[in-house]
Amino acid sequence: MAKKRIDTILDIIKDNGYVTVKYLCEELHYSTATINRDLNTLQNQKLIVRHYGGAELTEQKGAPLVFRYHKMRPVKNVLGKRAAELIKDSMTVFIDGSTTAQSIAKHITHLKDLRVITNNMNLVSYLCDFGISCICLGGAVVDPPYILGGSESAAQARTYHADLMFFSTGGASTDGKIFGGGQLYDLHKTMAENSDKTVFLVDHKKIGNNSWRILFDVSEIDVVISDYDFPEDLKKKADKTEFVVVETPKTQE
Repeated sequence: MAKKRIDTILDIIKDNGYVTVKYLCEELHYSTATINRDLNTLQNQKLIVRHYGGAELTEQKGAPLVFRYHKMRPVKNVLGKRAAELIKDSMTVFIDGSTTAQSIAKHITHLKDLRVITNNMNLVSYLCDFGISCICLGGAVVDPPYILGGSESAAQARTYHADLMFFSTGGASTDGKIFGGGQLYDLHKTMAENSDKTVFLVDHKKIGNNSWRILFDVSEIDVVISDYDFPEDLKKKADKTEFVVVETPKTQE
């Protein structure tokens, strides 16, 4: 009986990416103590990670960061160039550690009195060579060798305010759900809360990659920049969100 219940819990987490203890109790009609015990069992088996009042699947390692810099590079460059058009002299901007958001860097090196706040050590190193003022958020290395995250990064981000926040994640759905999790969840939330305007960059390869916890709905985001044209019914629902569709090279790396 216990094994069947635990297997059912794992299936639910796989389907949803993240679930709360409360949801599992209501869905399966078991006590909080029983659900917590089962979740602890799954965590001990390294199948899930417990946090945020619930649990999510153990993070699946994708391609190493150094390889992701080259994946979809021409598309990322176009997205980054379009995003950079929103940045003006004397602004303060959050740029997350994603390789997509880092593509903004080479398009902003000419700006004056710009301040960039990021959890990407490589981005800081690059921009500093052009005299751009940078603040690198501390924390644990969560995506070697350059990306920092965890509670320390989020706590430091909370002390700053930005005109714009630029970010990308591993996936988004056609109905407007943006997925993110792990050690960057709190950081993304904090950056968004402390910014006047949020900008999400996503290439078409990530559409339909519905994994992890729901981070945002696109209706919460000010600008979505993509080479994918989201459905019209979604655009009508998220009528305060600006959807920017860019044309990208036909030949992609």
